[in-house]
Amino acid sequence: MLTLERLVLEQGDFRLAADWTVPAGSRVAVIGPSGAGKSTLLAAIAGFVAPASGRILWGGRDLAPLAPGARPLSILFQDQNLFPHLTVAQNLGLGLRADLRLSGEERERVRQALERTGLAGLGGRRPSQLSGGQASRAALARALLRRRPLLLLDEPFAALGPALKDEMLDLVAEVAADARSAVLLVTHDPRDARRFAEWSIVVADGIAAAPARTAAILDDPPPALRDYLAGPA
Repeated sequence: MLTLERLVLEQGDFRLAADWTVPAGSRVAVIGPSGAGKSTLLAAIAGFVAPASGRILWGGRDLAPLAPGARPLSILFQDQNLFPHLTVAQNLGLGLRADLRLSGEERERVRQALERTGLAGLGGRRPSQLSGGQASRAALARALLRRRPLLLLDEPFAALGPALKDEMLDLVAEVAADARSAVLLVTHDPRDARRFAEWSIVVADGIAAAPARTAAILDDPPPALRDYLAGPA
């Protein structure tokens, strides 16, 4: 269970407050206007941004003392975080051991993750030899290997076409269900939120609101979200 307890994030003139809980295993969209702080919120949970006040807890444990790599989560960014000088299999192996000295059992887990995400036979390629969809699958496969109870997605599929993005969101849902992971998905697309997330968090006007049902939010959005979804007049 992820809890943001009277959390306040501050960067210059920027301020964002949050005070809510996300149950384990939930799929949650994080939506709101550009620049409202959606990515900053995920960065704080991941440990890359220090709170000005308040706490971030997982299962009641304060995550503040933990470095990003020691937190019980994986995070995927839009650029996929794949190292260009390593093969796809080696990139996945980093999810198991930073020194890449994998045991036979660990190499088999990499092979299975490649197969599970539709990348069987592509482990020897470099990231530059992958399509956008394949790179997304490789990044997700690494997260699959880590099997952390919390998965943060900062628009990792934004550059993909609608059909491929739908396919990736369905694969994330499947992988998360198997690992019983909670997922927070930053998206600018209400269609993604409806497809993927039962719950949504609206980030606007300095507040990351408590999770509410996605359908209810999008059917009757709050003013800041309504204005954003409507676009320029």
